[in-house]
Amino acid sequence: MRQFKSQAEAEAAGVHVSKVKSFVKREGRLTKAQTRAIEEFWPTMGIDYQNAELDLSVLFGRTAPVVIEIGFGMGKSLVEMAAAAPEKNFIGIEVHRPGVGACLAEAGEQGLTNLRVMDHDAVEVLKNMIPDGALSRLQLFFPDPWHKKRHHKRRIVQPEFAALVLTKLQKGGCFHMATDWEPYAEHMAEVMNSTSGYANTAQEGTYVPRPEYRPITKFETRGQKLGHGVWDLIYERAQ
Repeated sequence: MRQFKSQAEAEAAGVHVSKVKSFVKREGRLTKAQTRAIEEFWPTMGIDYQNAELDLSVLFGRTAPVVIEIGFGMGKSLVEMAAAAPEKNFIGIEVHRPGVGACLAEAGEQGLTNLRVMDHDAVEVLKNMIPDGALSRLQLFFPDPWHKKRHHKRRIVQPEFAALVLTKLQKGGCFHMATDWEPYAEHMAEVMNSTSGYANTAQEGTYVPRPEYRPITKFETRGQKLGHGVWDLIYERAQ
């Protein structure tokens, strides 16, 4: 901000200061199948962003544990999880529109009724649309690690985000993270351990074995064959 002491001061002077976001909007090119899926299934499975809390029981037509996944990629593993746990309601948030289309196509083909998707900034969705204490689990699998030190501030797992997630979890609800970049896993643990209200569920050390409900992706399998590690962290809302 150079000579300006705050963003408000810069804006008062007519200078635009860009804000750091935890994601990069990636429109990409939709295939015909993805376009058709969005047109066909968005009316029943898509959630449009609004600055108002969702009534989750109305949204799904029932009351059931709610799981949110941030950054579901092409949606294959999210659809697999939703299909394997029909007793739970799932909401996926993804800013890559081809991924949204692919997820809707797969979910529609399987006839899932317990999955909804959004195409919006996850932080804004959590703040403005998800009621406090509503979630049984929040999933963040393989987020962008922003490898370069000067980009670390762009990582979504920061103290403010961890505190926000805590307010949205029910007591005993879990924040499940997974990454294949060990320095980011260490960063996640540092942030979570310094955020009051959480308890690490690991029996030994910091990390937990991959739970059965998290499918192994093709990307993860390839990485394992190359000797790459994957770190799962699960923190429970303790109070």
